[in-house]
Amino acid sequence: MIGQLRGTLLEKRPPVLLLDVNGVGYEVEAPMTVFYNLPDAGAELTLHTHFVVREDAQLLYGFADRYERELFRALIKVNGVGPKMALAILSGIEADRLARCIQDQDTTSLVKVPGIGKKTAERLVIEMSDRLDKIDGGPVSLPGRVDTRQPDDARSDAIAALEALGYRNKDAAAAVAKAADEDDLSSEQLIRKALKSLAR
Repeated sequence: MIGQLRGTLLEKRPPVLLLDVNGVGYEVEAPMTVFYNLPDAGAELTLHTHFVVREDAQLLYGFADRYERELFRALIKVNGVGPKMALAILSGIEADRLARCIQDQDTTSLVKVPGIGKKTAERLVIEMSDRLDKIDGGPVSLPGRVDTRQPDDARSDAIAALEALGYRNKDAAAAVAKAADEDDLSSEQLIRKALKSLAR
């Protein structure tokens, strides 16, 4: 299993980033919490990874720290939650806040997260409660800074990222348009604002 990658960040198009590790380019899917804090292209980056082998694909998922990766691994063990949904959940809510909601049995807050319905929220509270105690450490911010792209590119990337998380193009475009009330927002900033409005 590939548990960690360290290399040069080549591209970042949410939810996929491209990491050059000794001349090999790895496509890694990551939650938006990672994209919010990525350094500029060309910088060195270390990701904790989870490797999934399917009949039709081999997929790598990347996380800022071990805690977030272990939370992802715990999520995909929940009945009805696969890697794509787990990634969407971690994109819609920070790891520590998600853990707090589960500990407090706060299903009301959980259903506001993209991808979580009432039944899924109840399953998360029930099935994740015991697993949280077995996860060591806590979330650590990924060092780096967010880049600023041209507005059109940033909006297109933001819409594509929201569609990858399961939103319809119409809803994604409307949320991004609403979020773009300030000039020169990066795609990561647009996604963060759009997700907040979509969760309301």
